[in-house]
Amino acid sequence: MSVDIIKTGGYKVSALEIEEVLRSHSEIAECAVVGVEDLEWGERVCAALVLRSHPSLTLESFRSWAKERLAVYKVPTKILILEELPRNAMGKVTKPTVIELFS
Repeated sequence: MSVDIIKTGGYKVSALEIEEVLRSHSEIAECAVVGVEDLEWGERVCAALVLRSHPSLTLESFRSWAKERLAVYKVPTKILILEELPRNAMGKVTKPTVIELFS
């Protein structure tokens, strides 16, 4: 099972595609998009974000911005603001760890 493919509401969504869009936001330095298990949708699209200095990003403003750039089923329903993303010894983001953070 790939952590980069999220199955939500009958759609297969690319986490990498969503991350590419989110990185274009002026307040987002880094991000990791994951699917978190959800009884209603199968998986819920969630984003762990590392913000640039002086962040003022709220879930509401973030979702409004994202809806202008992504299909509604690709817009993260939850965000988590982190100081840094969890990484393995090779420096790669560990998405299973990110998923655990949403639990």
